[in-house]
Amino acid sequence: MLKCGIVGLPNVGKSTLFNALTLSKNARSENFPFCTIDPNVGVVTVPDERLEVLRDLVSAKCVIPTAIEFVDIAGLVRGASKGEGLGNQFLANIRETDAIIQVVRCFDDPNTIHVSGKIDPIDDIETINTELALADIATLENRQKRIIKQVKAGEKEAKIENEAIEKLLKMLGDASFINIDEFSEDEKRAIKNFHLMMIKPVIYCANVSENDLAAGGNGYTKLVEDYATLHGAKMVIISAAIEAELVELGKDEAKSYLEELGVTSSGIEKMIKTAYDLLDLRTYLTAGEKEVRAWTIKKGTKAPQAAGVIHTDFEKGFIRAEVVSYGDFTTSGGWNGSREKGLSRLEGKEYIVQDGDVMLFRFAN
Repeated sequence: MLKCGIVGLPNVGKSTLFNALTLSKNARSENFPFCTIDPNVGVVTVPDERLEVLRDLVSAKCVIPTAIEFVDIAGLVRGASKGEGLGNQFLANIRETDAIIQVVRCFDDPNTIHVSGKIDPIDDIETINTELALADIATLENRQKRIIKQVKAGEKEAKIENEAIEKLLKMLGDASFINIDEFSEDEKRAIKNFHLMMIKPVIYCANVSENDLAAGGNGYTKLVEDYATLHGAKMVIISAAIEAELVELGKDEAKSYLEELGVTSSGIEKMIKTAYDLLDLRTYLTAGEKEVRAWTIKKGTKAPQAAGVIHTDFEKGFIRAEVVSYGDFTTSGGWNGSREKGLSRLEGKEYIVQDGDVMLFRFAN
């Protein structure tokens, strides 16, 4: 399951956003730093209108959407990498995630304390990035100390690892996120074991007021957008306060509320879509009388590995996959209609699964 960590300075709206994301009130949201003492974890289903259409077509008993796990991590402060605030225990939680969602305060409110005493989204971003980079530097330096004897002895793997560490330390010196494409395949394998934070994909989440959401942003969000573009990251504009209000409304009421604001979709939907785009994720579908279900895979995944997402035995015993595009499947009325019209096809081990493929796997026990 995809796992995203929500980070940011205290009082930027992280816990409010987390509550809305997980349709819960589990994360305390109060006007003082460190109100989140333990990382909150919530599983969020990914909206996919295709599932209900498929259920009606095949008369399935249930629908199971794919999901994302969100981790709300306590507010970081300057010096967190050296134990300031709540320190390294929260940096460790970030290492376990697939992507980082950094919530950035882009609203003025004299009643909500800012930990730095001023609203400056770029300074906030760079404070967080610096702490992540410093923590990664400490990790790499400690690793380098442990392999120094093997490097001096000329051991091949240790030398490759040490060369990768030297390159990484130079990149992290200015708190820059790491471009993995600048490393050799051998170095990439070594880097994977370091569990670095500054190598993770990032979404900057600009948290604005209701008025600024309706206006499409403000001067602060433009700064964040430019920063994200410059550093190869993604950026979305949300209003955590509005997302929390939407939770209290029914589906139709929430839709009407967004329309009144002139917004086409909720911030949560934008966040999930952006996370999928950032990580190059795709969704394929299975449809039968028992259930209709969505499965998440990486772009470029071949059929046997896609089958392995359902069960490892499916991948081991893979023979072939019956595949129909979602569009063909729905217009032809399901499996039987797709087969009768010649829209269903059998694909082998080299087939690259596409987003929206409806699939049926054949495998040997």
